[in-house]
Amino acid sequence: IQHTSNVIEFPERAVKLVRANREQLVLLSRYSDHIAEFRLAKESAHFWTEMPPIEQADWVNDLLGRIETNNDSNVSVCILDTGINNGHALLAPVLDNADCQTAESDWKTHDHNGHGTRMAGISAYGELETHLDSSGTINLMHRLESVKILPPPSVKILPPPPNTDLPKLWGAITSQAISLAEVQAPDKKRIICMAVASSDSRDRGRPSSWSATIDNLTSGVNGDTQKLMIISAGNSNKSDRFVSANYPASLMTDSIHDPAQSWNAVTIGAFTTLQTITDPALVGCNPLAPHNGLSPFTTTSLVWEDKNWPIKPEIVMEGGNLADNSINALDCENLSMLTTNFEPHLGNFRHFNMTSLATAQASWFAAQIQVEYPEFWPETIRALMIHSARWTEELISQFSIDINKKSDVKKLLRICGYGVPSLARALHSASNSLTLIVEEKIQPFIKEGSAYKTKDMHFYELPWPKKVLQSLPPEVDVEMRVTLSYFIEPGPCELGGKDKYRYASHMLRFELNSPGETEDELIQRINIDARDDANTHPG
Repeated sequence: IQHTSNVIEFPERAVKLVRANREQLVLLSRYSDHIAEFRLAKESAHFWTEMPPIEQADWVNDLLGRIETNNDSNVSVCILDTGINNGHALLAPVLDNADCQTAESDWKTHDHNGHGTRMAGISAYGELETHLDSSGTINLMHRLESVKILPPPSVKILPPPPNTDLPKLWGAITSQAISLAEVQAPDKKRIICMAVASSDSRDRGRPSSWSATIDNLTSGVNGDTQKLMIISAGNSNKSDRFVSANYPASLMTDSIHDPAQSWNAVTIGAFTTLQTITDPALVGCNPLAPHNGLSPFTTTSLVWEDKNWPIKPEIVMEGGNLADNSINALDCENLSMLTTNFEPHLGNFRHFNMTSLATAQASWFAAQIQVEYPEFWPETIRALMIHSARWTEELISQFSIDINKKSDVKKLLRICGYGVPSLARALHSASNSLTLIVEEKIQPFIKEGSAYKTKDMHFYELPWPKKVLQSLPPEVDVEMRVTLSYFIEPGPCELGGKDKYRYASHMLRFELNSPGETEDELIQRINIDARDDANTHPG
């Protein structure tokens, strides 16, 4: 039986890819006590990208015959990138010409680079390979929008600042792009997707003019609507990630790129599940990152020194893997995902990886929640994404994390945020879970003379299933997860701690009553803490 050399190891299982017919599988299960189950292997991006264009077109036509779209959908993913080729057969059903715009008219709206069209394929379909490999109906319940914010190579916008290829007023261009989309369709429930970042990581959590603009735009502080924005953490240093010995140590010192330090945006890092290498040119190579481990393309916030800066990334999504030949790490289509190509006459499909892939997936993920719950606030969509996330066992063991140690947990948060989100958990409570969602407005402080005083707080009595809890055996643990999601109103200064002006404004928090503590005792304790804590006044 033909088989690959690499194996995925689990505590009680080992997963191996084989090529076998029905008779061989019957004999294998009959004569071996070690076989637990057979599953159909998923096709990799390489399966489709190596096809000639005419065969790719057949797959596209088959998928088009199974697509159902909602042209009146009020939910969209707005991609700020290099433009999108909506002439691609798979994108035309979800992206109208009127929704393709550009920050500067002389740039045109077409995709001059291909990156925007690759983002669009994932943002529209999620896992395109799964849809191509199936035979059922595919419901596309959200739309796409495109605003071109990166100029063609021949166009120079502004003199680039040192150590970066991006213009000085990048925040202004981002603001202009979002305004274009909002003017075109003001009533859309819009998820803004941006996988464009500075080429350096020098800010290390400090607000920049770009990240502060994003915080300002999303907060609605100027009377605008609040916005959900999803941005990439930025890719790791290329020279480091292509030396296999540097993984994963180099990721610990490669800081998240501007503007991913934005407090209000959801910053997306990358992990990977991709392990199978079938490319003959890479015989003898193994996947660099383990199954469910940190992707070699991602960045982290572990080197941020100020504990007051936000946890970044918040979540990780599939970002692809590299092939390791024990010396170098090589790019591999098998270890990437499939998406749409901006030049369909040369081929409809293209492989895609890095934190751009992860960001596009997160945007698709957010759109599914917004479609299911059209009235939810942007902060609530963000909360459900993060609330549904869990750390994989591999992420915990890969960095020798003891989850019972607070210092280790803080380290893990700076590496991969709250983990890998689950759409099933985000959309519906699991069979053994109850999710309480509360959307409220609050004025936490009031100014009296030159001083600020606390004003409002919200109290909730949780609907505990008391009889069920009391009936559980003593050895059964019950876990409660609380996610507090709100948008800061950015202040004029980046300083934190006890300084008079603070970037993150009011710094909300939550507190639970202790066992036996009454509501009056809890209120008294909170008020004492608030008076003693110099960090509670607004910036």
